[in-house]
Amino acid sequence: MTKIILLFLAYLAFLSAAYSQSSEHLVFKGVPLDGTLSEYVSKMEQDGFTNQGTENGTAVLSGEFAGYKDCIVGVSTLKQKDLVYKIAVTFPKKDTWSALSGNYFDLKDMLAEKYGSASQVVEKFDSSSPPRDDSTRMFNVKFDNCKYFSLWKTDKGEIHLSIQHESVTRCYVLLSYSDKINSSIIKTKAKSDL
Repeated sequence: MTKIILLFLAYLAFLSAAYSQSSEHLVFKGVPLDGTLSEYVSKMEQDGFTNQGTENGTAVLSGEFAGYKDCIVGVSTLKQKDLVYKIAVTFPKKDTWSALSGNYFDLKDMLAEKYGSASQVVEKFDSSSPPRDDSTRMFNVKFDNCKYFSLWKTDKGEIHLSIQHESVTRCYVLLSYSDKINSSIIKTKAKSDL
């Protein structure tokens, strides 16, 4: 009888722990996008990220994410309201289209496995003629003629994957998570300023 009671108590403890892990918020690396910036950064540091500092309500961390090393993670809040609502992951820069698009499609496949089909996908080049080789595709990325993004809309928020560039020197994949509840709070706060 004692064993049954102990098993039952263990089961209740397991359910309680599982319930407390579930969240109404979008989750990044197992942590809900909620709470203050310092609380969230502390949780990311516990997960192996290195804090690079905070500026204008955004903490910058570095570390490994989804099997990719040397990622930069930005954790954003509204300065007037210390509430985490958005996270962006910048993957390492790539110098060739095959490497850049390889990252994009690899991450897109993993996100599709986890969240299902994307709600919206645009994958095209805005150039007079379709690029036919790697260097022409990279030229189009660097000069803002590449529109590659996938968007997942979930009950808890949005996940946006895209190919980006920083002037003509840096091309990379960007992945962002935007929590629905806290984004709404931030938007309401912003509207009150109008």
